[in-house]
Amino acid sequence: MNRVSLAIIGGGLVGASLALALQAGAKARGWKIVLIEPFAPGNSYQPSYDARSSALSYGARQIYERMGLWQVIAERAEPIRDIHVSDRGRFSTARLSAREEGVPALGYVVENSWLGQSLWKSLDPDVISWRCPAEVIHMQPLEDGYRLTLNDETTLDCDLAVLADGGRSGLREQLGIHVRKRPYDQSALIANITPSLPHAGMAFERFTDEGPMALLPLADNRCALVWTRLGMDARRLAALDEPSFLSELQGVFGYRLGTLKQVGARHLYPLTLIEVEEQVRPHLAVLGNAAHSLHPIAGQGFNLSLRDAQALADALLASTKKPGDFATLLSYQQRQKLDQQLTIGFSDQVTRVFGSEQPLVSLGRNLGLLGLDLLPPAKRWFARQAMGLGTRADS
Repeated sequence: MNRVSLAIIGGGLVGASLALALQAGAKARGWKIVLIEPFAPGNSYQPSYDARSSALSYGARQIYERMGLWQVIAERAEPIRDIHVSDRGRFSTARLSAREEGVPALGYVVENSWLGQSLWKSLDPDVISWRCPAEVIHMQPLEDGYRLTLNDETTLDCDLAVLADGGRSGLREQLGIHVRKRPYDQSALIANITPSLPHAGMAFERFTDEGPMALLPLADNRCALVWTRLGMDARRLAALDEPSFLSELQGVFGYRLGTLKQVGARHLYPLTLIEVEEQVRPHLAVLGNAAHSLHPIAGQGFNLSLRDAQALADALLASTKKPGDFATLLSYQQRQKLDQQLTIGFSDQVTRVFGSEQPLVSLGRNLGLLGLDLLPPAKRWFARQAMGLGTRADS
């Protein structure tokens, strides 16, 4: 019977980041880790205009620096030097600046495919093995771990199983882990666009009566667009021809980046805040979108999952017990509880306050934006949240 110390179910960005965070310590302890992933990652980075990207906070940079990976990621990471926050048709704007915060950048925008390749290439095959393409179809709790049945009918036993298989995790449901769902009745339209003027590392968050939008700087003077609209309206926008879409986007965003010249493939994602009611059980941990999925407008989802992964790795490596020990997993959960509550609350409140059409809320957010620009402490708090530093014990 095959047995490993850790089985990470899902070898995407969160699962691979956990594996890398554990790698050196696991090697010293003689642990074997397996990543189980249905989609082969491929052996090389392929540039694409339409590549999906993630906004990495400054805190995420620090985590990847600890792993020794940041220099590789930075080759294609576009720094966010300033964030311009505004409310369409109203008088208030706020600006956050890396220079004011004393950091090289407030965050970075990185294509997921580049981040994935950087992670996968840094994994040591002596410690971390792949089962790919492969899928776990059943999980059986044992007294000292889990027995995983794969779709090729082989089985694998592990001391600790980590579910990192995404927001639609079927295994989460199979194990009877309940989720709290809060639908936003909105969809996010995601696409890459090219403006006529250089973006100069400026990110824009713009709040409109129809929903919030963000434009984030990408390599090759592209911008990553996240445009949140009510479900039916998002579908209408996705179906427009390119000139009509660009014209409507220009009308909402304005001309701060000149004329919007090109848009790539458009993708729609219905938005729901999802939180699991149990993140740990004996010999089991739930990570990434399988544990919590957030509204993308505040850019916090992947960054929180990365902090979770680092905290779980730290807890496992600090313990003298085998991976899967329940007290160790509970200490990890306790350590991350405040970070998760604040980050999820921050993302949710930003979305709800800036997505509201009620006059009093609308007035309040204008005063909030003005206050943000006039009051350095409030502005600094907002910036530290956005940078993924706001809940660290040493901040």
